[in-house]
Amino acid sequence: MSFRHHSSPRTPVPQTPSPTRALLLLCAMSLLQFFIAVDVTVVTIALPTIGDDFGVSSGSLTWVVIGYTLTGGGLMMLGGRLSDLLGRRRTLLIGTSLFGAASLLAGLAPTFTTLVVARLLQGAGEAIALPAAMSTIVLAFPEGPRRSRALAVWAAVASCGLVLGFVLSGVLTSLLGWRWIFLVSVPFIAVVIAAAPLLVDRDRPSARGREPIDLVGALLLTACPLLFTFGVVEAGEPTVPAWVTPAALGASLLAGIGFVRVESRARNPLLPLRLLAHRGRVTANLTTMLLSGALSTSFLLFTFHLQDRLGLGPLRAGLTMLPLAIGLIALSLVVPRLLNRWGARMCVFIGLGSTAAAMALIGVLASAEAGPMAMLLPMLLIAAGMCLGIVGLQYVAVSGVTDDDAGTASGVQRAADQLGGSAGVAVCVGIGFSPSLHSGDPFVVAAALAGAGLVVGAIIAGWLPAQSSSAVAVDQDG
Repeated sequence: MSFRHHSSPRTPVPQTPSPTRALLLLCAMSLLQFFIAVDVTVVTIALPTIGDDFGVSSGSLTWVVIGYTLTGGGLMMLGGRLSDLLGRRRTLLIGTSLFGAASLLAGLAPTFTTLVVARLLQGAGEAIALPAAMSTIVLAFPEGPRRSRALAVWAAVASCGLVLGFVLSGVLTSLLGWRWIFLVSVPFIAVVIAAAPLLVDRDRPSARGREPIDLVGALLLTACPLLFTFGVVEAGEPTVPAWVTPAALGASLLAGIGFVRVESRARNPLLPLRLLAHRGRVTANLTTMLLSGALSTSFLLFTFHLQDRLGLGPLRAGLTMLPLAIGLIALSLVVPRLLNRWGARMCVFIGLGSTAAAMALIGVLASAEAGPMAMLLPMLLIAAGMCLGIVGLQYVAVSGVTDDDAGTASGVQRAADQLGGSAGVAVCVGIGFSPSLHSGDPFVVAAALAGAGLVVGAIIAGWLPAQSSSAVAVDQDG
């Protein structure tokens, strides 16, 4: 028994990669994260052109945006579970390949229906690949300053991708046509697919790979936010029967209840209930949903203000968002030090406060039709909210994970981020810009709703464990 244990080539002992390999791994995973984040926002400025080409209404175009984020967020925990059960490298390659193929299909889509299907497939590919990528980074860097720096880079790349998506959308749509907003990512995704087998360790053989997958739970988790968003978005449409909204919201609630019941009884649940016993992770993920909702809302409010109220063209509107991207890059360089000095909990509160101040300024400045330069301060505050708040919450959400549950914990965190952003946009922008629901300024109403969510987030964040304020501050050489 002892001889077989020490000599078996099929049971490699996981080792921390060398600093050079870890850096290359971080670069490859961040490249994937960048283009996944870009595809969240890259369609926004191009939507009118897409609508003109296919002859579809603006209401139908909405699903080009939320179909991607909701499918990705809804299936994210399934992706995290697959990462733990099937192995991170295998899951990463499957998800990345699906995302790349769906991007190619979107760029070549002959019909609008094909485009929507391609966006749904992109979301599925993201959901499978991203938890594996994030858990790979988490396990490649030990807890402490090295991991906090890696997560800061990861979050900054994601945030820059979200913001630069607007810029790329304006530039590519104006110069090459809207199809290139999808095609531009294909060669870079191919690079990640080629590099992953060289940088990510082979998956260890495990009996867990033969366990059943909780597909019913994944279906219910995806249906819940889709039905909720559909109910909120359609609430202000005059052509939609009055019963549709309460029916959709009721079905969403039933799907959520059904998900909890399935998870409590499933042999191999999508979301193991033991993860909910960790107060820090639960608190961090709930706060992430509310903060992400406000941050995602701010992107659309910036865009609507610049294009609709100020009349800027797509290219100029996209370039006007550059200070936000520059602020994200600059702050990402100092966030690891701030995490080590202040702790994750304090950084989360500062991030929530910065985002709340930004939402207040957006509401006031947009209602006064202030010029583009007036949006510089709220953009920098949003950058602070992303870098400090999201990175701090990510750190708490994956603290103490093991090789067996790193993918699931990462999947839950990413699902909270994306579903929170989608739900926030649906509620804040959907209600704020629906004239049938109120008579106030849409920017003020949307900003106020986002601000209310941030207040709730601050209350929830108060339950973050006290050790999250000091767990990051460990040996600088760790």
